[in-house]
Amino acid sequence: MKKLLISLGILATMQLADAQNITSKKWADLFSYNNVLAMKEDNGKIIAGTENGVFYYNISSGEISKLSKASGLHEVKISAFDYDPQSKIALVGYQSGALDVIAPDGITYIVDIPLATGYTGSKRINHISITGDQAVISVGYGVSIFKLKKKEFADSAFFVTGGVFEASNEATIFGNKVYSVTNTGLKSHELNTTFPVFTTWTTEQVGNFKEIDSEGVLSYSSETLAYLYNNGTSTPISQTFTSIKDIVTGSNNIVITDNSRIYSYDSSGNFLGSASPGEECNTAVRLSNKVYFGTVLSGIKNEENISFKPSGPYFNYSYKIRLFNENEILVSSGSRDDRYNGPLVNLRNPGFYYFTGSEWIYPSIFNANDRRYNVLDAFADPTNTSEVFFTNYSVAPGSGAYKLKYNASSKDFDFVKYYDLGAPNFYVHRPVGFVADSQNNIYVSIAFSQVGLNPAIAPYRRDTDTFTLNNINLTSSAVQAPVLNDGLLWVAMPRSQHLMAYDNKGTIDIADDTTYILNADNNVPAETLSFAVDKSGDAWIGSAKGLRILPNANTEVKNDPQLENIVIEQNGIAEELFRDTEILAIEVDAANQKWLSVDGGGVYYLSADGQRTLRHFTRENSPLPTNAVTDIKVDKKTGKVYFVTYDGIVTYQGDVADVTSNFGNVLVYPNPVVYSQFKGNVMIKGLAEVANIRITDAAGNIVHSAQSRTGYYEWNLNNQRGQRVASGIYFVLMTNEDGSDKATAKIAVVN
Repeated sequence: MKKLLISLGILATMQLADAQNITSKKWADLFSYNNVLAMKEDNGKIIAGTENGVFYYNISSGEISKLSKASGLHEVKISAFDYDPQSKIALVGYQSGALDVIAPDGITYIVDIPLATGYTGSKRINHISITGDQAVISVGYGVSIFKLKKKEFADSAFFVTGGVFEASNEATIFGNKVYSVTNTGLKSHELNTTFPVFTTWTTEQVGNFKEIDSEGVLSYSSETLAYLYNNGTSTPISQTFTSIKDIVTGSNNIVITDNSRIYSYDSSGNFLGSASPGEECNTAVRLSNKVYFGTVLSGIKNEENISFKPSGPYFNYSYKIRLFNENEILVSSGSRDDRYNGPLVNLRNPGFYYFTGSEWIYPSIFNANDRRYNVLDAFADPTNTSEVFFTNYSVAPGSGAYKLKYNASSKDFDFVKYYDLGAPNFYVHRPVGFVADSQNNIYVSIAFSQVGLNPAIAPYRRDTDTFTLNNINLTSSAVQAPVLNDGLLWVAMPRSQHLMAYDNKGTIDIADDTTYILNADNNVPAETLSFAVDKSGDAWIGSAKGLRILPNANTEVKNDPQLENIVIEQNGIAEELFRDTEILAIEVDAANQKWLSVDGGGVYYLSADGQRTLRHFTRENSPLPTNAVTDIKVDKKTGKVYFVTYDGIVTYQGDVADVTSNFGNVLVYPNPVVYSQFKGNVMIKGLAEVANIRITDAAGNIVHSAQSRTGYYEWNLNNQRGQRVASGIYFVLMTNEDGSDKATAKIAVVN
C-alpha cells in the first residue's frame, strides 16, 4: 500500500485542481474525458469518473477540475467509480484490479485486493458502491467489503460452485444486506459471520441481471426490465426497455439509462418523464428536476445539450503526434499489429484529433462515414497548415491518402480529396507517413507498393494535386514514416532487416533519385523501427534487437558503412546498450540528448553520447499510462516532451528549451532552496549551448565551477571539497564559449 498526501483536501473542498501537488508539476495529461462511466452529486457539484481520470463540474459556476495519473492517481483504464458526499471519499477501481482511495488526507493506492484461490480470470473491478463507512466491490469472482476509514478490505465472498466462479456484475449494501446481481440471479446475504460462505447466500430472483442501486430504494435490472425490491417482493416497472446501461436511485427518484434515452420514475415506480442527449449514454442523474447525462463521447451533458468536460482529444487511443506552428497538435490514432496490417487497437475508427492551440477538434468525417480508417499519420501542409493530409492504412476499401481542410467557422474539417495512389486493390499502395523538405515538398512513404511487397516513396505534385510513386527495388513489406535530414529521406523498415536512405536530389522529379539500402552486412541487427539524426549529424537507429549508431550519417551511408553499437560499463563488465530490446521511438532534444522508448521498458533519457541515463520513466514510477510508448516529440522552444501511447498522452516539462550559442532566459529553481522542503539539486536552465559556470559566495570566493554543454546545469549545493555550502546568498556567473555573452543569477540557500 502506498500513500500520497495532498496539501489541500481534494474532494473535501471540491478542489480537484489542488491535487496537482501530488506529483511533480512537470507532468500533465492530454487525456480524453469524454467517456463518463459514473457520476455522483455533492452540494451542486457533479463528480464524474471517466476512462483515465476523475473530474468535477460545478453546476452554478461552470468550473471544471480534473484528477488523473499525471496529478495523483496511480493508473489509467478506470472501470468503476463511486463517491460518498458525507465522508468526501471517492473510490476508483481499475481494470487491473487495483484501487485508489481519494480522501481529504490524500490518495491511497490499494493493490492487495483479495483474490480467490484458483481464480485465473480477469481482475477487473466491475463496480463499486459506497454505503456509510464501507463499500462493496464487485469483481469477476464475487464481492469484497472495503472499509473506508481504515482503507482496507474486510470479508470477501467468492461466488464459486463446483470450482466454477461467477462474476458479480454489480452489488450494493441495503440495510444490513449485500445484494449482488449476476448472470444467474439476484443474490443476497447479511453482513455477518457467514457472509464469506457462498453456500449460505440466498438467490432472491433467478435471471440475468446487470445493474443495481439502493439509495432510498433498491432497484435492479436485466437488459430490458427494471425492478423495485421491497421486503422480499420484486415488482417490475411497467415498461420494456431496449438496452439498460445503468440504474441510479436517489432519495426520491430512479433514473434508468436506456442506451441513448433516460427515463425517470419516483421511488414507487411512477413515471416522471424522459429525455435524451441524442447520443449514447453510460449513466445519468436527476438533480433538482433536471437530468444530467453521462455520455460516451461528450462528457457530462445537460438537457440543453451543452457539454461539460475537461479539454482533451476525442478518444485516448493515440499512436503518433505532430507539433506545428506555435501550439497546434495533430494526433493520429492508428495501429499495426506486430508491425504488420492490423487489426486496429479499437473498433471506433477514431482517425485523428486536432488541437487548435485553444481547443480540441474532431473531424466529423470519422463519425459520419462507414469507411474503416486506420490513420497512421496526420500531417499539416507547411504551405497552408489548415490543410491536413492523412494516411489510411486500412486493409479495406478506402485505403490511401486523404486531404481535409479545417473550417474555423464550423470547427470541423471539410473533405477536399481522396488519393487512391493508383492501387489495384486495397491490399497494396498503403501509405504510412509524410515528411516535407526545406522547399515544402511533401513526400509519403508507402508499404506494399506492388504485389512483390516493394516499398515506395511518393512525392506530392502541387501542380497536378497528385502523388507520383517511385517503387523501391527491395523485398520489404512495411515502412515507417520518413525522417528528413539534409536532403536524405531516411525510412525504417519494421518487417525486414533494412534501413533505407532516399536521395531526392532536392526536387520532386523521381527520375534521378537514388536509394541506399543498409542490411545485415552493414550491422543492421534486425527489423528497423525508429530513426533520428542528432545535432552532430549522427544517425540513431532503433531496431527490434537494439540500438545502432551511424556517425556522419548522410555521408557515410553512401560508403557501405558499418553501424556501431554503444557499449557501456555495468559493474565492471562491458555491455551493449539496449541489446535485444525493441526501440519504438527516438527523439533528440535541443541539448542533443536522446529520449528513447523501449517496448515494455518505458522511456529512457540519455546523455548526448548515450553513455549515461539521465532519467528513466515507467508506468510504475511516473504518470506514463503504459510502458509501450509509441511516439515521443519534444517542443524544442519550450522543452515540453510529449509521450504518446495507446492509452493516452502525457507531457513532461523538460529542462532543455531552445539552445543556442547565447544565453536565453536564465532561470534558477527552486529558489530559495530550503533544505526542510527540498533536498534535490538546484536547476539552472536557459544556458548557452556551451556555458562556463562559476558560483561564488557573497565575499566573492569561488565555491563551485563547471562547464555545461546541455543548455542547463544541476548543482548539488556542494562546494569544491564536496561539502554542502552554508546558508547564504550565492552568485552564479556565466559566460558562453567565446565569452561574447554573459549571464548572472542569485541563489538563496537555507539549511
